Amino acid sequence: MKINVYLYIFVMAFATWLMRVAASLIMKKPVRNRFFQSFLYYVPYVTLAVMTFPAIVEATQSPIAGAAALIVCITAAWFGQGLFPVAVLGCATVLILEFFL
Repeated sequence: MKINVYLYIFVMAFATWLMRVAASLIMKKPVRNRFFQSFLYYVPYVTLAVMTFPAIVEATQSPIAGAAALIVCITAAWFGQGLFPVAVLGCATVLILEFFL
């Protein structure tokens, strides 16, 4: 059992290292292509969104509460609220909806 865990960690570390080394070997010059620059700029945001959105909906007892909290949080952030008020609004939304659902 422990050997599998160490093997998984090693494989993940090697894959991460390989990607970084391959990128540094392939791209010796600065990226000038505007489309490729834009693509590289948005990759971290897309990756974070793909990992976060399903967790938001599935972390609650009711997916409806999670989806409603997501909508409330996006709306609050859109209107300029900071991280703490958005988090409080999301938690309150889930708490209220799960209490009544």
